[in-house]
Amino acid sequence: MSDNTRTRGSTTEELRERTEATREQLGRTVEALAGKVDMKTQLRDRTAAARTRVLGTAAQAKVTAQQKAVRLGQLAQSRLPEPVTEKAALTKEHITRAATTAAGRLQEKTPDAVADKAAAVTQTARRRPGPLLALAAVALVVLAARRRGGKRR
Repeated sequence: MSDNTRTRGSTTEELRERTEATREQLGRTVEALAGKVDMKTQLRDRTAAARTRVLGTAAQAKVTAQQKAVRLGQLAQSRLPEPVTEKAALTKEHITRAATTAAGRLQEKTPDAVADKAAAVTQTARRRPGPLLALAAVALVVLAARRRGGKRR
């Protein structure tokens, strides 16, 4: 009898282990099927992957464009005749001095209240550039329209 009980006990234990293994496998299968059916998660995952690819490509394109621009600038400078380069350097120096002098004079003659208000407007424009850009766009459209209108006359 004890041999018979052992056989049944091990058989019962084997059946329990098989049942548990089958349950685990069935659980994994159900999860896999649920993942395939969950379109929202699939779409989110695919969108995230596509976004990552696009951002990586855009960043790479930006770097490449910057490198090419630097190379083209260097190439253009190397092909300029020496007198043109010297004249450009002198002109730049002259304009820088004139702008510095004009800025100094303007600061001296500007009342403190106006300077404070201008500083506040500048800070606001740096924090929220949208309205300033919109105003600049409108100004460009108006100037372009006037210029075009002047040519028709």
